[in-house]
Amino acid sequence: MSDTEKITINMSAVDLGKVDLLVQEGLYSNRTDFIRTAIRNALDKHNTEIQQSVVRHAFGIGMFHYDRSDFEKVKASGKRLQISIIGMLDLSYNITPELADDVVESVQVRGIFQAPEEVKKILADRMK
Repeated sequence: MSDTEKITINMSAVDLGKVDLLVQEGLYSNRTDFIRTAIRNALDKHNTEIQQSVVRHAFGIGMFHYDRSDFEKVKASGKRLQISIIGMLDLSYNITPELADDVVESVQVRGIFQAPEEVKKILADRMK
């Protein structure tokens, strides 16, 4: 399980050339290093807005993993999960679509959502 996700971005030739120039000058080790740094700086700049949104939407932050036994405990309690996460949600391969259907009321993931395809399909209408 990886805590990173590969993304693709489009940049103009001029912007890409400027990034390459900064790499050539030794300010960054490579393009990826530059892009990660730029993203972190932008996230730091907007930290107040991010924190306000986290509180307003009651997001959990980090990596969350649920397996069949977790879901069975929730089902036995008669409750349903409202999952709101910034980071990564990993639903184990041993969670059946039927169990997920019984237990999950809503899912909101800002980041990475890993689950068996059948489980993702059953939860598709509950995704925010």
